[in-house]
This record gives sequence, C-alpha cells and structure tokens, in this order.
Amino acid sequence: MHYAVICRILGLLLMIFSITHLPPMLLGVHDGDETWRSFVWSFAITLVTGALIWLPTHRARGELRVRDGYLITALFWFVLGTFGAIPFLLGERPAMAPTDALFEAFSGLSTTGATVLTGLDALPRSILYYRQQLQWLGGMGIVVLAVAVMPMLGIGGMQLYRAEMPGPLKDNKLSPRISDTAKTLWMIYCGLTLACALAYWLAGMNLFDAVGHSFATIAIGGFSTHDASIGYFDSALIEVICIFFMAASGMNFALHFLALRSRSLKAYLRDAECMTYLKLLAAVFVITILILLLYSHHADPLDSVRFAAFQVVSVFTTAGFGVDDFSVWPSFLPFLLIYTTFIGACAGSTGGGMKVMRAMLVVRQGQREIHRLLHPNGVFGVKMGRRKVPDRVIESVWGFCAMYMVTFFGLMLLLLGTGLDPITAFSSLASCMNNLGPALGDATANYASLPDSAKLLLSLAMILGRLEVFSLIVLLSPAFWRY
Repeated sequence: MHYAVICRILGLLLMIFSITHLPPMLLGVHDGDETWRSFVWSFAITLVTGALIWLPTHRARGELRVRDGYLITALFWFVLGTFGAIPFLLGERPAMAPTDALFEAFSGLSTTGATVLTGLDALPRSILYYRQQLQWLGGMGIVVLAVAVMPMLGIGGMQLYRAEMPGPLKDNKLSPRISDTAKTLWMIYCGLTLACALAYWLAGMNLFDAVGHSFATIAIGGFSTHDASIGYFDSALIEVICIFFMAASGMNFALHFLALRSRSLKAYLRDAECMTYLKLLAAVFVITILILLLYSHHADPLDSVRFAAFQVVSVFTTAGFGVDDFSVWPSFLPFLLIYTTFIGACAGSTGGGMKVMRAMLVVRQGQREIHRLLHPNGVFGVKMGRRKVPDRVIESVWGFCAMYMVTFFGLMLLLLGTGLDPITAFSSLASCMNNLGPALGDATANYASLPDSAKLLLSLAMILGRLEVFSLIVLLSPAFWRY
C-alpha cells in the first residue's frame, strides 16, 4: 500500500474541494446575509487541513494499485462528506446539529436528496446553492474529476476510475487514455447541465432556480430550492423538461458520447440496456396511471397522467423530485415505486440503484438455469444484445447482488433496533441505499424526526449505495490489508 501517495492525493483533492466553498461565499456577500462567514471558515479549514496532509508527502511518487484506488475513494467520500458538513454546522441559518449536518452533506454528495431541512423558501440563497452544488459535484463523481487531472499528479488514474464508476463493466473506456475518458464524461455532464439550465430558464424559472435545479436534475439528486420541489412551479412545461433530462441522465453517458459523435440516435436504439430501461419506465407508467384512474385518485384524469409520468421517472431514475405525494397514492403504488429504485438507472449514469444492466443479467442467468434444468447436456450463453457476456461478469453480478442484499438486511435490522417502524425502516433504507431521497412512514416529509443513530446508519447507506457496496465492503476484508 502506497500510504504516502494516498495521503498526497487525499490532501490535494481536499484542497481542490475547498475551492467549492467560494461560489456560495460570494453569493452570500452579494445578498448581504451573514452566511458568507461560515463559508470563509469552511474554505480555510478545508484548505489548511488538505495542505497539512499534502505537504509532508508532496514529493511521494508511485503507481497506484487497485487496493490504493479503493482506499482513496472510500477515504475521500467520507472525508469529503465530513468537511462538506462544516458550512451547515457553522452557519446560524440553518442551525443544525452535527448529525443533521453530516446527514445533509452525505445526502448531497451521494446525490440521494434526503433532507432534514424544512422552510427551504426562507433559507439564504448561499445555503440553497451550496446544497445544489454538492449534488452536482457528486453526480458524476468528484473522484472522476480528479482522474482528469491525474497526469498532473504524476500517477495513473485507472484504479480510481474503477472504484468510482457505477456498473459491472468498469473497464470500458471511451478513450485509450483514462484521463481523456474522464474529461469526455465531464464535458458531456457540463453540456447537459447547461442545456437543462437554459431550458428551465426559458420555461419560466428565474436564473437562480434554473441553475440550482439543473445541478440536481443532471446529477439525479433531487434537492430543490423550495419545500414543494418541482411542484412549486406548477408548470407542465417545466415538468416535461425535468422528465426529459432525468431520463437522459439515467442513461449510460457513453451512449450520449456515441450519439454525439455519430450524430444519430442509433446508439440508443441498439443498446439493450437502454431499450430495457425505457420499456421498464413505460410499463411502470402504464401500471401507475391505470391504478390512479381506477381509484379516481385525482379529480382531473389529466392530472393523474401528468403526475404519474413525472413521479415514475423521478423515482425510477432515483432523482427524487416531487410534484405530488406518491406516499398517499392508492393500492400498492407507493411500494411499487420504491421497488423500482432497486433497479434504478443504467450503468454509467448518474443514477442510483443496482442498475438496469445487472437486473437484466440476473434475469437472463435465471433463464439460463431453467434451460439447464430442462436440458442438462445443453450449452447456453448469456447475451446482452448481440454480445456474449463472459461468465466472469455474471459471477461478479451475482456476487454484487448477494453482498447488496446481505448489507441491506443487516442495516435494516440495525434501523429497526433504533426504534423505527418496519415501513419507515425499509423505505428509508431503500431510498438512501439506492440514492433516491423520498421515503414512506415517518420519513415521508423529511428525515428530521428520525433518531440520530438512524441518520448515521442511513448516511452510511448513502455512501454504500453511491460506491456500489463493494468499494467499501472490500476494505473490511483481511486480504485487502495483506501485502
């Protein structure tokens, strides 16, 4: 383990992160509120701490190994979440306890969107912007951003990229050089953000709301600058724009790159995961609208269509925006929507969940086992589109799903032990581990009423979900620490 190199990178990344406190500080100065002081202190504390970690090891050089990448990724997310909580702790508005501040920071960076705050409309714009910015940075993964500048650090970045990127096929690169891949991803990410902000602004949002909501939309985060979320604007046009960009951000970003390069939509149509993703969205929407109409939940049937379309895309992609309270929808709909988060968005997207590709591979492996029972001597392969999937990938998917479920049920028991009722424990854990945000039971409105122990467990669940379980669980293995 190259501990000196790890400390050098961690310190440098922490110093880079300190810069993100400057935009909300300047906004606070512009608005004349006192919150700018908390961002000055946050900037100073983060910068000095990063420098103290970096200076003793700034001459350390060495090629990162796989285990180094996993350790840096895990350390950075926990350290980043901790330092990201400082503005919430130091500011008088909102006045937050340490546990609440940590929960809010981890929720933002992991793009979960769960919150303990109320009265967002009355909070300073600097705090509101900072929350949105946290989600935007966490969306593509700030570690991937760091990979883009790895050539400056004098080390390779593939190990960080492997630990950070979601999905089972982590070695697929858009460019031969990993730094070019990271830069390409961020160019697409920034381009989508700019397009989304412009669309929101033209649709009637003011510039501040348009930028803030574009950050959360492309990151599939769900934080809003208003308590009523997207429902605050009561605009069908804004909702359509949000649906489009949530669905686009839930697709593999490599497909956006291929579509731009070929100037054709064939990349989406030929991708088996993307088409399955769109079909699942359509199927859940049809079921949802039929149940809402059957129970006459809304006085106007068009409202049922409008709200069903928005909430299905928002929850399925794990964005978590809201225009209607789906927790009070009739029949099994609240749990159906929560269940969809376990599938989530596509691999290589900013969404959460176990990813559509994994769900497809699990189903197709199950089908293969059925065929083997019927034809013991037959040889059956698993394909994604026209490509045969290696058995090693299928084994890793099964391993991931098993570890995911073991972790989920373990955390579920711990949450029940904190005093939560089963519905609140299950839905809040599913929401946090799949990086959704909204939940049922006592966490329907927000998570403020939950005990501190539950908030800390859910904060851990957010990071586990963001790094797809294995990136953290691997650190608990004795073999990881052996040389």
